[in-house]
Amino acid sequence: MEEDYIRVINITMFGVISWGLIFILLRRIFSNYSFDFSTRIVSALHATVAVILATLTIQDWSCPVCPTGSMSTIQQMETMAFSLSYMTYDLICSNFVQLLSIDNAVHHSICILGFVAGLCSRECGSEIVAALWIGEISTPFLNLRVILKEIGYRDTDLNLTADVISFSICSLINKGLARMVVGPYLVYVTISVDSPFLIKVNDNVLLFKIITKFRFF
Repeated sequence: MEEDYIRVINITMFGVISWGLIFILLRRIFSNYSFDFSTRIVSALHATVAVILATLTIQDWSCPVCPTGSMSTIQQMETMAFSLSYMTYDLICSNFVQLLSIDNAVHHSICILGFVAGLCSRECGSEIVAALWIGEISTPFLNLRVILKEIGYRDTDLNLTADVISFSICSLINKGLARMVVGPYLVYVTISVDSPFLIKVNDNVLLFKIITKFRFF
């Protein structure tokens, strides 16, 4: 048990440093592009890896969010630690250059607290990882369409394809499946599980913030 927490801490610390170094490297490579250009590449990279890691934690494909209300597996904890490191990096990075909006500051802070609570309690890992998957599945495409515009592919078939894919995923998964079906179910399961009240509050706020995150640039 103690080794698992040490591993989670190491992943988080290594992740924060790695995201920072990746961003610095991207800024040097793409110095002619905007600050936002590099942050979107990092965001897309995190979302892609997070979705893959979340998918690999599925234990039963007939019920992807099962077992609900159970102790988190080490794979789920590693996935949460991975995203915790990104949220921490992004909060620090955005605050450092004074580009962080109040909405994003609140979103990042709640996600960080939620991940920490989930990792400390080692409960509701299936629900949190499922919410993470739903919340991040559209992020690479949302960022891609903005990146393509900045490098000169505005009003092209490639950019249109990215627009259609991102809009379809956001509409069907983020707004439809997440808000109407999966979201309420995950919240109900988290409330029903026998865990401390503070953990229930933190986990449910995290689920709400991840699932209801809907952006279309």
